[in-house]
Amino acid sequence: MSLRYRLYAYLVAAHLLFLGLTMLLLRTSPWLMIGLEAAVLLSFMLGVRLIRRALEPLGYTRHFHDLLQDQQYAARLQHSADRELNELVELFNTMLGRLYQERLQIGEQQGFLDRLLEATPSAVIVFDFDGRISLLNASAQALLGLDNAKGKPLRAWLANGDATAATPAPAAGHPPALLAQLDLLPLGESRLLTDGDGRRYRAQRGHFYDRGFARHFLLIEELTEELESSEKDTYDKLIRVLAHEVNNTVAATGSVLDSLLYYRGQLNARDGDDFDTAIVAVKRRNVSLGEFIERFTRVVKMPAPEPRPNAVRDLMDDILYLYREPCRARGIRLAWARCDEVPAVALDRHLMEQALLNVVKNAMEAVEEAASGEKFIEFVLAGEAGGVRLSVIDSGNLLGKVPARQLFTPFFTTKKGGQGIGLLFVREVMNRHGFAYRLAATGDGATRFDIWFTPPR
Repeated sequence: MSLRYRLYAYLVAAHLLFLGLTMLLLRTSPWLMIGLEAAVLLSFMLGVRLIRRALEPLGYTRHFHDLLQDQQYAARLQHSADRELNELVELFNTMLGRLYQERLQIGEQQGFLDRLLEATPSAVIVFDFDGRISLLNASAQALLGLDNAKGKPLRAWLANGDATAATPAPAAGHPPALLAQLDLLPLGESRLLTDGDGRRYRAQRGHFYDRGFARHFLLIEELTEELESSEKDTYDKLIRVLAHEVNNTVAATGSVLDSLLYYRGQLNARDGDDFDTAIVAVKRRNVSLGEFIERFTRVVKMPAPEPRPNAVRDLMDDILYLYREPCRARGIRLAWARCDEVPAVALDRHLMEQALLNVVKNAMEAVEEAASGEKFIEFVLAGEAGGVRLSVIDSGNLLGKVPARQLFTPFFTTKKGGQGIGLLFVREVMNRHGFAYRLAATGDGATRFDIWFTPPR
């Protein structure tokens, strides 16, 4: 039974008792009985009124509770004629006003945070209390390419081996190597990570408190372009200093060697031949040193590309004709594996031709170095959504055990006597054109170099 009914029951029972007692005065003092009964009735009416006024704050409290339950913080309680009750109403309305302002502020902050997460170039992944993904911003979706990620832990893709999605560009898809590193990243640490394509990232795992419990988040920032730019500035300075010193030395040494040949006639025939042979050998080495430095400075002094629409097929046909006889002499099959009709691509033909010549030349040397098996170099030209993909595939498989991050490192090479200039030149050409590229082992005994061209608009 509610408090209201208990109070009314008490009031009725008490006044019935009083009415019963007044009935004893009916014979002795009838007028007094009538007066007392009137007083009891007035008391009963006053009691009912007092109970109603006493319980009225409970009605306001119940209404206030309903507003809180429905989250109607903009609503207000109506004032009463009772001054004391109005104090309670003012208190409730003040609380509702503060709750409304706080909710409005939190909503604005949440909206700003949502827009910030969507606009930031950094990938952000937020987990729930059980380590499952609860939020994935646009940058994280583009980086990892996780479909229906909410409610799943990162290790779910590692366990299922779900890496079958098509990869339209090197940054797309969900690279298992990067996912595994992110899943194992300790709380509070920031590390430099590398995916299977050699792209580098700085990842940090942190935590925040939600309703008193800790939740983790990952912040991932790609550093590939920044680090490559830093590396480029470093080797640019190094090559310029070396070129300056070596060229000065080579010029001076060449002049001295030419002057020394003047004295050959003053020697006897036998000594003169030895003297001449030694001077010519030194001059040859001097010229070779100058050519060696010149190959490095070609990367640094590369002109800015002048893109014009070009047919990629025509460009590759010229390279195919150029290398057909050298490949045939080495027992290497050089041919198109696939050639789609694709639109022209805006590129600097001279620079791109030099880069692709380096790629095919490296492929030919790798295939020639291969121990056994079928020897081939194949070209694939395919139209894809939003662009054109060119692939050069060779059977050399020299990259099977080479970490992807080392492939385009300045001066790194897998060839004996190599200088690591070819891929460095290729990287510079691709970066200056803004084309995505990837060099990696295919996993079935071949090596594949992919370039994603963007047709001119």
